[in-house]
This record gives sequence, structure tokens and C-alpha cells, in this order.
Amino acid sequence: MRALSLAEAVAIIEGTFAAAEKHECHALAAIVLDAGGRVKAFLKQDGASLMRFEIAYGKAFAALALGRTSRMVLQKAREKPLFVQSMEQIADGPLFLEAGGQLIRDAEGEVMGAIGVTGDVNEMDDICAIEGIKAAGLMADDHFDEKTQRRLNIKTNPPLKDPRKKSAKSKK
Repeated sequence: MRALSLAEAVAIIEGTFAAAEKHECHALAAIVLDAGGRVKAFLKQDGASLMRFEIAYGKAFAALALGRTSRMVLQKAREKPLFVQSMEQIADGPLFLEAGGQLIRDAEGEVMGAIGVTGDVNEMDDICAIEGIKAAGLMADDHFDEKTQRRLNIKTNPPLKDPRKKSAKSKK
């Protein structure tokens, strides 16, 4: 297993914050955990509110704990609440059940860690995290083609889009 370097972790967060600026997001906080669930890096933009470390950490840890995005962990909690309640009791870290947690993979698909992003709407937290991972030259689950996702047993997410943008029809 290749370890996630500090330089890569910081590059992921910087890429996430660059995406947030591009998408005009609210102030974000982002944490990168190594494959063992331990903190590698955390940064919070000016103006980000209180508790962002804990929320971001819980999103990233949830993704690592179940080997899927935190959006998919939230879906599992809705489908099987007793399973996730049991997970929360035995986990050695927090499980925050909201979108914004993404696995970080190498080009072959091996999990190197996870990022948790918080501060904007869930979809934007995810979009910025995915763009941050890509900016650092690494892969998020959404970056793999369908065949590779099946081979790696990646649980696919529904397509993400910015919910803050109105469609042309709704503007009329």
C-alpha cells in the first residue's frame, strides 16, 4: 500500500479550495485522513463556522469505514438504520452521515485515504472534494469508468450537479 504524503494531502485541500472559489462556495473546511483513518492534514477557510473540523472528520471517517462515499453511507443509513447504529457504536472514530466525504485512490484504485469537506450544500462539498482529489493527480470513485468501478466494487453515486443553479426553464 502506498501511503498518502503530506504534500499530496495539502495539494488535495488546496485543489478543493480552488474549486470552492471557482464555484463561489461558502467558506469550506477540509480534512484528509490516511488509509488508517488518522488525520494527515486539515485546513479551514476564513469565515468557516465552528465545528467544521469535527464534521469534516466524521464525513471522511464514514467514507473510510464503509469503503464508499459518505453520500452512500447516508443512503445505507436510510436503508439499514440498525446496521449504521451498530457501526457507530463499534467505530473508533466519528461517523457523520452527510455527503462531502470521498475516498482518495491511486490510479489502480487502491484506497490511500479520504477527504471530508464541509461548509456549503452537500453536493458542492462533494464536487469540490472530487475536484481537489483530481487536482492533486489522484482519483475519486467517480473518476473510474464503469468497468473499473465494478472490478473495484465501487458503489456508484448519482451524478452530482450544483443545486444552487437554476435551470433555464425555471428562470422564465
